[in-house]
Amino acid sequence: MQLEDIFTLLGGLALFLYGMQIMSNGLEVAAGDRLRSILEKLTSRRWLGVLVGAGITAIIQSSSATTVMVVGFVNSGLMTLTQAVGVIMGANIGTTITGLMIALDVGLIAPLFAFGGVAITMFAKKQRVICIGQIMAGLGILFIGMNLMSSSMEPLRDYPPFVNMLASFSNPLLGILAGAAFTAIIQSSSASIGILQALALSGVIGLENAVFVLFGQNIGTCITAVLASLSANRAAKRTTLIHLMFNCIGTAIFTIICIFFPFVSMMQNMLPGDVVGQIAATHVVFNIVTTLVLFPFGNLLAKAVCRILPDASAKDKLASMNMIDEHGVGSTAIFIRQLRDQLGQMYALARSNVSLSFDALLQRDKSLLDKVTAQEDEIDRFNADIIKRIGHASTHEMSAQDSETLNRLLVLSSNIERIGDHAMNMAEYLQPLEKHHVDLDKITTEELRGLKELVTKALNTIDIEASVHEEGPLQAVSDMETESDSLSKKFRRAQIQRLRDGESDAELSILYSEMLTDVERMLDHTLNIAEAVYA
Repeated sequence: MQLEDIFTLLGGLALFLYGMQIMSNGLEVAAGDRLRSILEKLTSRRWLGVLVGAGITAIIQSSSATTVMVVGFVNSGLMTLTQAVGVIMGANIGTTITGLMIALDVGLIAPLFAFGGVAITMFAKKQRVICIGQIMAGLGILFIGMNLMSSSMEPLRDYPPFVNMLASFSNPLLGILAGAAFTAIIQSSSASIGILQALALSGVIGLENAVFVLFGQNIGTCITAVLASLSANRAAKRTTLIHLMFNCIGTAIFTIICIFFPFVSMMQNMLPGDVVGQIAATHVVFNIVTTLVLFPFGNLLAKAVCRILPDASAKDKLASMNMIDEHGVGSTAIFIRQLRDQLGQMYALARSNVSLSFDALLQRDKSLLDKVTAQEDEIDRFNADIIKRIGHASTHEMSAQDSETLNRLLVLSSNIERIGDHAMNMAEYLQPLEKHHVDLDKITTEELRGLKELVTKALNTIDIEASVHEEGPLQAVSDMETESDSLSKKFRRAQIQRLRDGESDAELSILYSEMLTDVERMLDHTLNIAEAVYA
């Protein structure tokens, strides 16, 4: 093998992997958060999950990417463990599409795909069309890389050390280990099987030596999901374990079949003289048969992994919210769901602080002020983390719809944080009241109770995790914001009149005016939240 062949092999491998990455990026931008709704609607039954998993993986050509996406969905609560079983089974079927395309020699028109895709990407204006161009370009580049690898490996047919190494793969254990290790390194079974087919296309390896490597490649593809789940919660780890068990059981079944039955000969007779097609067909049979065998036992698999990985401590249940494969398909959907969860917690703290701040004043209770302060610190931490994460996500390419969603979530976080600030201000008015020994008169007390009820009602009207246009809640909050402005003007005039009549303290009048301003600002920010959620 010449030095030129080695360079060509490395260049072909680079193009193959880069083509897959371009396709994945194009699909991520095109699909974005819609993947979440697709999975939510179509995975209610396991057989539908199989179809969804197969379809998505057939499009993105990577069961690793699909499984990592599923792990993220389970981790963030978008999907249950039982639903994940079907999607994982389907992912293993869908990943066979790459091998089938290679076997059908789609590479003949690969340059046209690459040229057309690049042309579209350069000249198109609409993002959706640009994404289609990226997908086409990636597909073309992938097959150009495939052809380069195949041509560069032809000299290996006459290189004895390499031929001897491949001959050793007829040993089931060595073949499985080699396939698993190589796929674990490049983290894509589609890519590793494509490389195996390139070897076959150049005449270096036959099915009798490739079959056990092929089985091992299905195990090696699990490494990506394993790495993704290391910082995830227990449910996500169970999802990864199901994927690993599925492929290990399938490998065990087919290894036994190959040893004791003429399975390899049967596949060779099905497509005589076409080793590339034989590898593709074997991969399809492996995954479809394994799915058919294990499908009835999906619930048992879920129960088994729950036994192996029982519910852990509270620390595990609070697994990192930052578990996300930033470059994987579906990562935007997972990321947005995590942000919505954080905003839900942040909003609950803000609502609590609004109520507590009024109670601190009305009950003259300093312990409530301390609680408001502690929760305000937590709200600020949530806000800082959300801003940081959205800023980081903004450096990655995404669809216009997902970008708009992130902008709305940023608006939500900012306004929730401001409500927390005004609640903190309200609670802190207790300090000058105590310092100057000022008591709230009966009228002021009643007015504050009414304002508390109004603000609380407005906050409770909003479902912070809703994401659909809805006129009812938005109009209700808008009406309450208008009412708060009217009440503030009315209460200010009444307070000034009581001060003139000697029925109120000057210090209280100043503080009460500031309280009314804070209440107005709370309702302003609540309206901003309602508009971001429902408009």
